Amino acid sequence: MNSLKFLVQDQRIYLYGFVIMPNHIHLEWMMRGDHILGEVKNSFMKFTAQQMKLDMLKNNDPALLNFKSTQRDRKFQIWERNALSIPIYSREVMEQKLEYIHNNPVQEKWRLADVPEDYYFSSARFYLLNIDDWGFITHYMEHV
Repeated sequence: MNSLKFLVQDQRIYLYGFVIMPNHIHLEWMMRGDHILGEVKNSFMKFTAQQMKLDMLKNNDPALLNFKSTQRDRKFQIWERNALSIPIYSREVMEQKLEYIHNNPVQEKWRLADVPEDYYFSSARFYLLNIDDWGFITHYMEHV
């Protein structure tokens, strides 16, 4: 969350929606100014991977072994090398993707919450209850 907050405050992105799941993340964001998607995405992934790795090392978390890399240029691989980016080209698609990511935690597979707005690491409360727990989400209707 700190990394997303930094990207917003540094005026690199508008953050429209997100959900952080146990093994993946969904983000709906738009680059600001002349910032380039690939550069912002790589910066976000590099910083967050480093923070997660350092936290696991500090806490002797055996889960770190699940991220061992076979690549010569690194010991660990936290994020997938080619994280998927999908362009959002209309308000309808934006709303469809927001609904999908907000419903992720309530899926049978996860059962992290009974309703989307109960899952803390999500923008669902912002959209469904008009409660901004984070202070740096922009409503998509401002730009889309």
